[in-house]
Order: sequence, then C-alpha cells, then structure tokens
Amino acid sequence: MNNNNNNKNIMNGLKSITRSFGYRNYRLYFFGQAVSMTGTFMQSVTISWLVYGLTNSVFYLGVVEFVGQIPFFLVVPFAGVLIDRWNRHRTFIATNALSMVQAFIMAILVLTDKISIWYIIPLSLFLGLVGSFDLPVRQSFVFNIVEKREDLGNAVALSNSMFNLARLIGPSIAGLLILAVGEGICLVINGISYLVIIAALLAMKVKPQKIENKNTNILKGLKEGYVYAFNSSPIKSIIILQGFVSLTAWPTAVLMPVFVKEILHGGPQTLGFLMAFSGMGALAGTLYLASRKDARGLVKLIPLAVGIHGVALLAFSQSRSPGLCMFWLMFAGFGVFVQMAASGTVLQSIVEDDKRGRVMSFFTVAFRGLFPFGSLMAAALAGIIGVPHTILICGFFCIAGSLIFISKSHLISEAVNQQFHKIEVSASMGGK
Repeated sequence: MNNNNNNKNIMNGLKSITRSFGYRNYRLYFFGQAVSMTGTFMQSVTISWLVYGLTNSVFYLGVVEFVGQIPFFLVVPFAGVLIDRWNRHRTFIATNALSMVQAFIMAILVLTDKISIWYIIPLSLFLGLVGSFDLPVRQSFVFNIVEKREDLGNAVALSNSMFNLARLIGPSIAGLLILAVGEGICLVINGISYLVIIAALLAMKVKPQKIENKNTNILKGLKEGYVYAFNSSPIKSIIILQGFVSLTAWPTAVLMPVFVKEILHGGPQTLGFLMAFSGMGALAGTLYLASRKDARGLVKLIPLAVGIHGVALLAFSQSRSPGLCMFWLMFAGFGVFVQMAASGTVLQSIVEDDKRGRVMSFFTVAFRGLFPFGSLMAAALAGIIGVPHTILICGFFCIAGSLIFISKSHLISEAVNQQFHKIEVSASMGGK
C-alpha cells in the first residue's frame, strides 16, 4: 500500500513539474530550443578554444566576448520597445534564421582555413546584434504559448532547465568533436540545429497577439517601460542584483580556456567537461524550480543562490585538480542559474503583458549587457594578478551582493505577494 502511495506521489510530482508540456506549442518550443541551444553551447566552447588557439591571448578572448555581448547593453532596451509592437512569433523565426546564417559562415571560414580573429570579431558582433532581439523575444514568447497564467512560472522554469541541459550536453560534445573532427564540424552542427527550432516555430498555431501603442514614439515607449520597471520595488531590485552578478561573477567564464590550459594543463576535452559539470548543477537547480507552484517564495532563494555561487568560485580558484574544479563548478552552476531562473520567473509572473518585452529587455541588459564590461575587466585583471586571483575576487563580490540583497528581501517578498494578489483578483473578475 505504501509503495502504491509513493508511486502515486512520484507520478503526481512529475505531472506537476511537466504540466506545461500539456500545451502543444510549448512542446514544440521546448524540444526545438533544446536542440538549438545545444548547438549554441557547442559553438560557444568552440569559438573560445579557437580564439585562444589562434591568438594565445586572454585579451582577445575578452575582446571577442565584449563585441558579442555589447549589443545587449546598447540595443536591447530599444529592441524591447519594438518587440512589444512586433509579432513575437515571426520575430523569433527571423532571429533564428539570421543566427543560422552566422553559424554557417563561421563554419565555412574554419573549414576552408580562412578563419582569423579579424573575421571572428565582426561575426561575433553580428550574432550579438541578432541576439539582442532574440533573447527578449524568446523570453516574452513563452507567455504567448502558455494559456494559463498560473502555469507561466512552470514554463519559464522548464525553459531554464532545458537551457541548462543544453549547457550540460553542448560543451561535452564540443570538447570531444574538436579533438575528433575539428572546430569546423562543430559549427556546421550548430547551423543545422537552427533548422530544428525554425521548423518547430513554423509548425505552431499561435493566437493573434494584441499589440498596443504601435505608433508611439520609441523613446517615449522606452521611458514608459523604464518608469514602470524601476518604480516597482521587486522588479528594480531583481534587475539591479542580476546586473551586479553579471558584472562581477559571470565574466569568470571567459577565463576558463586560460585556466584549463595554464593551471590544469588540459585541452578542449577538459574545458568541455568543466562546462558540462557547471551545466549539471544548473540543471538540478532549475528542475527544482520547475516543481514549485508559482513564484512566491522564490525571492528568498535568489540571494542564497548568489551566495552559493560566490563560495563555489572561492573554492574553485584555489583548486588545482580537474576533479575538484568540476565539483566546485557544479555548485557554481547551481547557484548562478538558480538565481537567474528564479529572477526571470518572478519577473515573468508579475509583469503586465503590454510591457513584458521592455521589462525583459531591461533584465536582458542586466544579465547580458553588463557581461562584456565584466569580461574586459576580468581579462585585464587576470593579465595583472593571474586568473586564479581574479576568480577569487569575483567570488567575494558575489557574497557581498548576496548579503546586500538579503537585507531587502522581506520587502521585495511582500511586494511580490501583493502583485500576485492583484493578478488573482483580476483573474476572478474575468481578466487574464
């Protein structure tokens, strides 16, 4: 009898975690994105290894990361205004098609031995420009394919789990393929992976999107979104913390090829496994988030996750064996992606739909737009004091940010609960 009850509880738990798969459009989105994101992470590791192999310079690693990410700082706020006016479905198809073109161009250059850092830099900039539209529209599009608002948090968490599963698989495959067949084939596979998500998007039947204020001045629309976001205590605090983490902690990723080669004396396979263990921890964290009913209570998890990431970075910086480094990166991945996934889930759950694109664009600026500045600073600092000491300092910054956020988290939790109450009252009166 107890076994039957346990089995029933397990099945109910799994059903709760995967409830968003009940929507056909979401299933198409999820599995298409899973393939595409795996290819994207393959390309990310491939390019890092390629750049370091071509230049033997941590500075150029920082430059490539900078130009690929700077559009998220400069372009995304305006992209958010346009995304609120454009059809998200068609825009999402267009961004994936352009990303596919970039991947194939990069692959051709590598396979014909014409690749150089001077090709990689402008192509990385192009991909960053496309991504500055792709990321906020991808985040906003989830709302269009999940019919019940109470399932939105689950859908966002599942999307993050898919992202982290791709982050787990992609680098591992890339590390093996670079050794076996070279960087060019990895880039070809990434280009092909975009065909899967494009096919999935074309197969969807999406309800017409209500678009308001289409003729409003772009700067006015941007100001309206800014005032809305930064007059809200939970939205403002979450965006600021995300920006701080992206500026001080995430840039450690750009130092990984150097750490692997100079500290661990490893190759691309070691780099792939390190990134895979980070993805493994992130996947565990986001699966936990998917099991939660909604975003209430997540605010308390956000600073805890940042603190875990900081402690893991401290330990990683002092480790000198691949096994220990993988262990600590697993906790680092858990912390940073739980923080990001929880933050995104809270925002998606409380924001008004007509401002969704703009709010998510500000969030994108926070976690991607500040990243290039952090990458340059980390690369420059690593050139002066070394990679391990740079990662150590980043870990201390994470812990400091966590403590500051904790001091305000009770106020933020109250504001989130008030937002949910408004949503529930609106729903009971017939609103969505």
